[in-house]
Order: sequence, then C-alpha cells, then structure tokens
Amino acid sequence: MKEPISQALKLGQSIWYDGIRRSLFVSGDLERMVQQDGLRGMTSNPSIFDEAIAGSGDYSEQIAQLRRSGPMDAKSAYELLAVDDIRNAADIFRPVYEESGGTDGYVSMEVSPELAHDTAATVAEAKRLWGTIDRPNLMVKVPGTLEGIPAIQQLIGAGINVNVTLLFGRGAYEEAALAYLAGLEDRLAAGGGISTIASVASIFVSRLDSALENRLDHSLSGKVAIANAKVIYACSQRLFAGKRWDLLKRSGAQTQRLLWASTSTKDPSLPELLYVESLIGPDTIDTVPPATYETFTAHGTVASTLEENLKEAQALLDSLSGQGVELSEVLDQLLKEGVEKFSVAFRQLLSSVEEALADKSERNNWNLHLSLPIDIANQVDATIDEWRAKGKVARLWAHDSTVWTGHGEDAWLGWLGIARDQAAHTHRFEALATEIHKAKFTDAVVLGMGGSSLCPDVLAHTFAPLKGFPKLHVLDSTDPEQIKAMEESIDLAHSLFIVSSKSGTTLEPNIFAAYFYGRMIEAVGIEKAGSHFVAITDPGSPLEAVAKRDGYRRIFFGVPSIGGRYSALSDFGMVPSAACGLDVGRLFASAEIMAHACSPSMPVRDNPGLALGAVIGTCVNAGFDKVTLVLSPGIAHLGAWLEQLLAESTGKQGKGVVPIDQEPLGKPLVYGSDRLFCYITLAGDDDPEQAKKVSALTKAGHPVLRIEVSDPYSLGGEFFRWEFATAVAGSIIGINPFDQPDVEEAKVLARQLTDNYDTEGCLPVLSQLWDGQGVTLYADDRNGAELNSTVKGNLDLVSYLKAHISRAGAGDYVALLAYVQMSPAHQAILTQMRTMVRDILFVATCGEFGPRFQHSTGQAYKGGPNTGVFLQITCDDAVGLVVPGHRYSFGVAKEAEARSDLDVLATRERRVLRVHLGPEVTRGLEQLRDGLGEALRTISLNQ
Repeated sequence: MKEPISQALKLGQSIWYDGIRRSLFVSGDLERMVQQDGLRGMTSNPSIFDEAIAGSGDYSEQIAQLRRSGPMDAKSAYELLAVDDIRNAADIFRPVYEESGGTDGYVSMEVSPELAHDTAATVAEAKRLWGTIDRPNLMVKVPGTLEGIPAIQQLIGAGINVNVTLLFGRGAYEEAALAYLAGLEDRLAAGGGISTIASVASIFVSRLDSALENRLDHSLSGKVAIANAKVIYACSQRLFAGKRWDLLKRSGAQTQRLLWASTSTKDPSLPELLYVESLIGPDTIDTVPPATYETFTAHGTVASTLEENLKEAQALLDSLSGQGVELSEVLDQLLKEGVEKFSVAFRQLLSSVEEALADKSERNNWNLHLSLPIDIANQVDATIDEWRAKGKVARLWAHDSTVWTGHGEDAWLGWLGIARDQAAHTHRFEALATEIHKAKFTDAVVLGMGGSSLCPDVLAHTFAPLKGFPKLHVLDSTDPEQIKAMEESIDLAHSLFIVSSKSGTTLEPNIFAAYFYGRMIEAVGIEKAGSHFVAITDPGSPLEAVAKRDGYRRIFFGVPSIGGRYSALSDFGMVPSAACGLDVGRLFASAEIMAHACSPSMPVRDNPGLALGAVIGTCVNAGFDKVTLVLSPGIAHLGAWLEQLLAESTGKQGKGVVPIDQEPLGKPLVYGSDRLFCYITLAGDDDPEQAKKVSALTKAGHPVLRIEVSDPYSLGGEFFRWEFATAVAGSIIGINPFDQPDVEEAKVLARQLTDNYDTEGCLPVLSQLWDGQGVTLYADDRNGAELNSTVKGNLDLVSYLKAHISRAGAGDYVALLAYVQMSPAHQAILTQMRTMVRDILFVATCGEFGPRFQHSTGQAYKGGPNTGVFLQITCDDAVGLVVPGHRYSFGVAKEAEARSDLDVLATRERRVLRVHLGPEVTRGLEQLRDGLGEALRTISLNQ
C-alpha cells in the first residue's frame, strides 16, 4: 500500500479516486491501484464520463455494436456504456468492500442531474439504476437539493446506498444527514435490516474559496473552505452521537461519512495539496482527481489535521458577515451553479454519445493524419513503442523529471492538470464577464509579451467581438508608432487594460502599464483610473504590488508551476477571453477531453499528444527540423502561439525545432529536405488553393501531418495537445523543454541598457560597418570581418546584402528580424522578401517583428541549431513617447532590446547583420526589399 494512503487510513480517512474510464480496467491499472496502492473507492460524474467517452477510443467497439443493433437514443446508449464501467469497477473494488465490512469499496453513479428538482423522478431513477447495476457496493449519487432531501430518505429506507452530492454548507449537510437517519429509521420500522446500507455526504471544498476570490483579503485564501469543512465535521460528530444514533448503531447502522470532493487547489499561491492535507481525520473520505492522486501518493504529508482549531474555524465563518459576505447566500448560489453545471455536463455527455452513434466522431488520433517517408514512419513507430515499454506517459504525468534531463523539469508541470482545475471553477470567469459587461467597456487591451499575450492574441483574431463585451486587442511591441496606433484605435475612457506578466518584472508590460495608467488618469481622473486595469501575475510579484498600490479592479494569479508558453489555459489566456465574453467553459471542456485522451490510461497508439510529439521529435532528430506551419485563414494566428511553444521549448543546446510561420506556400521544388509541414485546418474554413498546394507537397514526398480542428472552441483541446506534444518532443530531442536560458540573457542585457540610460541619459555609441543610401549597417567584429572580406572594394548595400545572404546554404534558414511597427504594409514587404529568398536559395525563412519575437522564437535563434542567417532591421522612430518615471523613451527601450538581441546572437557565433533604416519605414523597407532582390538575382545568375 502506498505510504500516504496507508497513513491516512490509520487516521480514519479513506482515499477514493475521482475518475473513471474503460481503459483503467482493460489495462489493469485500476486493479493495481486497488491491490498495490490501497485505493478504497471511486466516484464519477457526467463530466468524467464525457471525458472518458468523448476523449478516447475506449468505447469505439461497443458504440459500433450499438450502432449496428438499430436506432437507440443517446441516454440509453450512455447507460449501457456507463453501466458496464460501473459494474467492472464495482467488481474490482468488491474485495475492499468485503474486507472492510461494507465501509469502503464503493463506486458511485449519478442520477441524471436533470432530475435534481424532482423528488419522485429521482427516486424512480435511482431504484432503476440500483436494480440494473445489481452490485451491493454501488452508491447512487443524489444532489442535496430541496427536492433531493426527501429522495435520500426514501432511498435509504428502500435499502439503497446513497452518495449525497453537491453539499456546500452546514445547513444543507445537516438536512442530508437527518434524511439518512430518518431513512434508516423508516427501514427498521418496516422490518428491514440496516447493517448493509451505506451513505456518504460529499462536501465540495475548494469551490467556496473560489467563489469568495476577490471578495476577501488574499490572506484568507484557502482558509474559509477549510474552516467550513471543519465546521461541517463538528456538526457530523454531534449528529452521529446521542440516543437517536445509539439506537440505530445498535441495529448495525453505519456512520454516514463525510466525503471531501473538489480538493484540488485553484489559487496558485496555495500549496497543491492544501485541502487534502488539511482535512485528514476519522470517518472521512477524500475523493481525489487523477493529478492530485499522483501528487498525494508520491509525496503527500499525512497528519491528523481535521480536528485542529475547530473553534477558530467557526469564528472565521462568523466574521465573514463583517466583511460584507453573507455565507448562506454564497452557499445557496454554489448549489444552484453546481446543479446547472452538472446538467450542462450531462447534456454535453449525451451530445458526445449521440455524435458517436452517428459515426461523426472518428478520431484517428484526434484527426491527426500523417504522410511520412517510410523510414521516418518506422522511426516514429519505434519511438512510440519505446514510450510504451518504458512507461513514459505515466512517468510524465507523475512528474518524473528523468523523462527529460532530470534537472528540475518536475517543477514545471502544473499545466497537466490546469484544464480540470479551471473547469471546476468557471464561476470565477462568469463573474468577471458579468462585471466587465456591466462596466460597458468598449475595448480590452492585453499588455504583455510572449506566453502572457499570444493565447489572447489567437483568440482575439479567431473569434469575432461579442455584442455587449469589449473588443480584445494585444499590445506586445515597444515600437512607439505601434503604441500610438493602439491608443488611437480605442476609446481610452471606456477601455480596460489587462497587464499580464508572470514574473511581474518583464520590461515591456511594466512600461506599457505605466504609460497607459498615466494616460488613463488624464482621461478619467486618478480616482477611477485603477478600475480600468486588471493584473495577471504570479503571487508575490512586483506587479501585484503595483496593482494594489494603484487600485486595480482585479488581480488574477498565475500558477507558479506553469511556464509562460504553457499558460494558455491558465488565467493568462483565459481571463482576457472571459472579459471579452468568450465561453471559456467550452474551451476548458475541449481541453479536458484532450487531456483525458493524453492520459496514461490511454493506449499509447491512441494518445494524440504522444503521436504528435513523436512525429516532431523524430523528425527533428532526423534533420527535418524546419517545422512549417500551414493554417486555415480563420485560425492563422495560432501559428504565432505555436512558434513560441515549439521554439522556446526545444531550441537549445544547439538543437531543436525551427518553426516557420506565415511563409507563403510554394511549389515542391523550392523546399529542401529539412521540412516537416504541419497543416492545421478549421472545419468549414476551406482554402482550396492552400489544400491543393499541400497535396502537391505530399505527393512530392515531403513529410506532412494534418490536423483538423472541428470548431474554434476546440482550440482549447489543441492548446493542450500541442503542449503535451512539445513536452514529448523535448524528451525525444534530449533537452529540458521548460527553460529558456538564452531569452533570459537577452532580457538581462536589455534591462541593463535601459537602467544605464536612466543614469547616463544615453546608450553606448555603436561602431558602423557601412553607411550610405539612407541606410546604416552594423555587425560585430567577427561578422564584420567576414562580410568585408567578401565585398572587398564593392562598398554598397547590395554587395553587403549579397555577401551576407549568400552565407545561407542547404539546411540553413534566413530570418528577418524587424524592429518596426507591425502593420499589414510592413508584413507584406517582409513576406515578399522571404519568398524571394526561399525561391532562389531554397532555404526556409522566418519573418519576425521585434521585440515580440525575443520572447518567442528568439530562444531557438540564439540557442538552437546554428543554421540561421539573421538580418536584423531597425529604424529611426518618427514618434517619440516617453516612459513615465524614466528618462528613456519607448524608442530607446526598443533600441536596447534590438542591441541585446544582436549581442547575444553574436556571442553565440550566429551569422547576423543589422540594417538601420530612416524614419520613413515603409520606404526604407521597400528599398531594402529591392536591394535584397538585386542581390538574390546576382546570386541566381552565378548558380
């Protein structure tokens, strides 16, 4: 038996598992967990069954049989599927049930949540399920609603085990407990036995703290829910004592034990096992979700904590009214929301079954289709077989850092469980959406960089603005013209700014916030300015302090164990989405299903994240490291998010993925043998010309993988799939996919330059390589010497461009790094340049805007394969914007970032040249394009 489970059991608490799926039985995992770990029971609910049925191929064969047997409604089909699972689980737990004398070994199944307010229907349904499943260790779940309470009494009186669910406070618990006692008395009065009847009262713990988030001082985080649970425990001790209970106990009655549910923490400032470890005591159960189960069994601390400070717990609850919180109202609302969420989940479950019956949900590794050279396909198969043989998927979920390099990766895996955690607390986002809707903001602007901004940017461009909610924008450039353009595009007095920085020390979001806070004071006054700002940051960061000082409307916290690029489903990605009215619950539902499909209980051949990661990692190791992203127009901005995830995670130690985004598709002959094409389509967003070109690439033998996204909300699942796949690919490549050493070095250098500017009022003077034609060239000593030796006496722009660009050979790539305003016109010119380079030199190309890319692909450019030829493009700024509180301007900040980028590239011995343009940027880019075109034509003539 696992030590924490064994220790908890000695203290009177049983550990149950909150999750069910067929492969747990087929694989033998559940039997192992029962026999070896000491697991004592299992719970399920509609969400869990939906994940299991929609999120795997476990049920495909039985669904096909049901389809062949003739017409059948979704609810009947679901019951056939679920009943088999419940029976199988009950049989596995039967020895625990018998050994414990009927105390443990139970498996729960829910009465339809749609019947939560119908006593008679609930009783009838529960009796039918009890008879159908026909297992003594079944518990039928009945909600603790006003109508559910009499149903509980009737069912206990009928000899049926009941799990009373959706209990949040002492009052509702007491009614459920009294109904249990009354039911036992009814059964005795009718001449029946009661020794084999069992019941648990499920108390949902963490949801109370989540409901009070931002209504109480942060010092109370995690304390109210624990105090509430302890007060309920004290109530149970009183109810199951005295004459009434003694009479029942002498007749063989079992105590109705308290079952702690929803015990994963949401607040990232709290310990992961806070609720689990704080509520250990006699006559209790903790049903834990898979991720929490793995964490607790690996390193949970067990002590008798439940009976500590019971008087203080009541005092804390009594004090809430003095802080403007009426606890009874909060608890009533939680019950209402809980019933509705389970009803929505049940309807979604039936929809998933209905789709499966109609044969609309064929997955094939979740719409992942591969066309690979035979040798690569064989290597991918071998890699997947290795992962199966070594149990690497289970080890990954168990936070085993040796899946990678064994150097601290286990501290960065919080993203594995974030979808489920967030889905359990969607009311946080619903409350925010309601609040923002009432405030009548017209625009919401995310001020952030990299992982703090790219997911909101994807969703802002994928979903149309919703009526009554602000339009979502993202500012992730210190270019002063970009900032001014953003300011001019919004109604400042009716705008919300979301300052997003994990560390709270990142230069760009901090100076963005300072600038727009000052502008907001001018627009609405200092008293109201803070109400136009929201912060998202890790607990205890400098940004949190700024937000409190300036009276921000809300502060949301990131999860310290989730790095920026893996944070799409955390508050960094979801708070901006909710503020703009998106249904984040649907994003979480999609992500939960995908996470379930990537779990250890999924056969490795059916794991969509493993399959994708195995392809990418294997291809990179075989030299196909230019992962070229081809996306449907409707989800084109997903490419920027994928770029960061892939490049920053894998580009280090001289190896990794070089992602290629927004490069126009060409004919097969212009591509070298270093490409892996990732074709991601959105159903209904057809681009026939794009599809035709991808088909030509496939026929020409280039490696191509294709993923079809069924609808925009399925991006939630894709975020998780790609995060999981990237972690897998990192393992295969042999690096730590959770650090970014070279990006950090560039950040430090940029900060040093801006700090020095504050002190000295200037930046160091740069030594020019060449100046003329309105253009200035810069290079470090090594690159400058190489270029001068090539151009010799031909000192002009075209000659230098030719000398530089001709250094790119087979297997290399050319990256245009433009520190200019990111506008459609500038993007078009960069794309023209990229196309010319690719079609003449037959190399991959990247086109990036700085400093945005430094927090993204910059890691791969500096730390990945030394196969890049970099052309950094900077300009004089036509607009001057001073950063409040500093001597430097945004233009100086951008220059400092460009210099730090250039310096780190040079120290990594990259081939890099800087081209500095005048203030007429579009004209300068056109001049550069023309000069590059002439240089390439000369190269072409000499080939």
